[in-house]
Amino acid sequence: MKTIRFFAFLASVVLILQCTSCKKNQLTDEQIKEYAAQMLMVGFKGDSIDENSDVARYIRDLKVGGIILFDVDLTGDATIGSRNITSVDQLKKLTADLQSFADYKLLISVDQEGGKVMRLKERYGFAPTVSAEYLGEVNNADTTAFYAGRIAEEMEKVGLNINLAPLLDIHNPECPVIGKLHRGFSADTAVITGISRDFIKAHRTHNILCAVKHFPGHGSAIDDSHYDLADVTNTWNPSELAPYRDLIKEGNLDMVMTAHIFNRQLDPVYPATLSKKMLTDVLRGQLKFEGVIVTDDLYMKGIIDKYEIRDAVILAINAGADILLMGNNISTGFEPDRPFKVVDMIVEAVKSGEIDEARLIESHERIEALKNKLK
Repeated sequence: MKTIRFFAFLASVVLILQCTSCKKNQLTDEQIKEYAAQMLMVGFKGDSIDENSDVARYIRDLKVGGIILFDVDLTGDATIGSRNITSVDQLKKLTADLQSFADYKLLISVDQEGGKVMRLKERYGFAPTVSAEYLGEVNNADTTAFYAGRIAEEMEKVGLNINLAPLLDIHNPECPVIGKLHRGFSADTAVITGISRDFIKAHRTHNILCAVKHFPGHGSAIDDSHYDLADVTNTWNPSELAPYRDLIKEGNLDMVMTAHIFNRQLDPVYPATLSKKMLTDVLRGQLKFEGVIVTDDLYMKGIIDKYEIRDAVILAINAGADILLMGNNISTGFEPDRPFKVVDMIVEAVKSGEIDEARLIESHERIEALKNKLK
């Protein structure tokens, strides 16, 4: 009888081990590559494309999840209209051509905050905009709805579906990349919450989703993370999380973009983009955010000068990021095959156990849920 029980016990152990093994290997090699590619939002050169264009390969052959467009090529001559956007009709055709290479819903994004940060400029035939600081000073729901609605309507007409805006950063006039460029609504977090709510609502009306930025707060920084890793440890206040907390509770946030900032109040080791403490413990755990986390550009000097890109990619994914932004349009240069190389890095890291398959599955499910919000 004891022998029978012993063999029964062994059989149960084998079954448990088999089930555990199954859970650890849920994805085929093809799926790992597919899920990794869907996590990328990438940029490219050119205001028109054909089947031989770099971006056609990114979409058709690699199946990247998203594209980001710019109007100025910072890796070229940096003149107005030198990148992807030159006119309303041109952009409408470009987005249609981009989607034609995909057999899936493609996320196509721009930074159209208004004011100084706007890719859809008047000179290309788009309507004028106002700065976030102006909207904060007026602090009127109808005014916000008018200007945000006009931005969203124009984005919808030219085939865009993601606006990398608005900023939830506090307005600090000494911050070189936020306050000095008039990109923050207010120093009052209640005002930031209210205007952001109206801004996002106007976009949703036109089938445009928003990625708020820069978590957990870049406004108090005195450095620009495009050029260095900003440290807000001594200037950041926990109240800067209030707009995120309130908008998440209301169900108003679809995407959150990370900041390349050190905040040792929240993590003594890693910057926000690479920090599991900030992205998983705070944003997902404390604030209960269930949507998509997108990184700021991983090739900005705030990251790439401190970390090898492979390490940054692995850290960002393990921290909880779902989409890795790589605009291929900053001072660190343009590489035509960069998206392919990064996907290979992710695949290798999954196979080596440096990234758990479960992280790819979680991100894939969030990205699919995001796309399903688009009509």
